Amino acid sequence: QVQLVESGGGLVQPGGSLRLSCAASGSIFSIYAMGWYRQAPGKQRELVAIITKDGSTNYADSVKGRFTISRTSANAKNTVYLQMNSLKPEDTAVYYCNARGLPTTYWGQGTQVTVSS
Repeated sequence: QVQLVESGGGLVQPGGSLRLSCAASGSIFSIYAMGWYRQAPGKQRELVAIITKDGSTNYADSVKGRFTISRTSANAKNTVYLQMNSLKPEDTAVYYCNARGLPTTYWGQGTQVTVSS
């Protein structure tokens, strides 16, 4: 089993920045990629960014150039970060941490990001 603990959401004005964190613990040896998804009201959950074990990254077109995903490994935990800059109202959503393992995919509990003036 893998446990995911998220932090860092909140309310920010348009143009502002936030950083999300997700710490994975437990059977992290099985994880080959971690990332972030988001779900806005009335919309499907969508991939925001993902980073693989070898450091390869992929971003949704809507966040390229504004968001940066990174990761660290220390003290039996893998932590993934999502630095979000130049935030827009359309970035408002619940953001979910995702860890892809073999054979199981794990989800965090979600953290709300609201971009509003």
